[in-house]
Amino acid sequence: MMDTTLALLGIAGAMTVGAMSPGPSFVMVARTAVASRSDGLAAALGMGAGGLVFAIAALAGLQAAFLAVPGLYLAIKGFGGAYLIYLGFRIWRGARQPLAMTQDSDASPRQQSRGKRTFLLGLATQVSNPKTAVVYASIFAAFLPREVPLVLALAVPAVIFCIETGWYAIVALALSSAAPRAAYLRYKTWIDRAAGGVMGLLGLRLVWSAVRGT
Repeated sequence: MMDTTLALLGIAGAMTVGAMSPGPSFVMVARTAVASRSDGLAAALGMGAGGLVFAIAALAGLQAAFLAVPGLYLAIKGFGGAYLIYLGFRIWRGARQPLAMTQDSDASPRQQSRGKRTFLLGLATQVSNPKTAVVYASIFAAFLPREVPLVLALAVPAVIFCIETGWYAIVALALSSAAPRAAYLRYKTWIDRAAGGVMGLLGLRLVWSAVRGT
């Protein structure tokens, strides 16, 4: 029981540090949250769902599949990079467009539909980087015993979902408050261009890495 607890705590600590590292997921949630707190929280939930997908995949041996079929990893990396480039281009292109602010108390079908789309966008952004799957698998290999007890196999994905969702929910709540929102609106064009550029460069890095076969 003690070994199980220590393994779970080790994985939780490593994944918390990883979730807090800046990247495309942070950019996407931050930009969404300043327009709508509810959409920001929907994006955070999508990030948590993406983390859950990676956790289950890592437990199922995704890293072993990548090692057995190197082309699979390179192909997924290329597609993931292309998706990030696309997102970066969209953000850059819309930098000068006014931000459509929403009232979070509005529970109309239109608002609910946008929340679903934001959730799916968060999920897609999270799973677009296959390196994350390798990181998950490496952390699991470092902390999990050779034979994983059922209770641990069930607890790990649940803990990771809570960590990913919780961190990005904090980001969404912080950046949807009055002062950060006002600052964003004041410098929206430059912030969006910087965010789009960063996301595009991250995507180019992934694509270039895939082309080089590394």
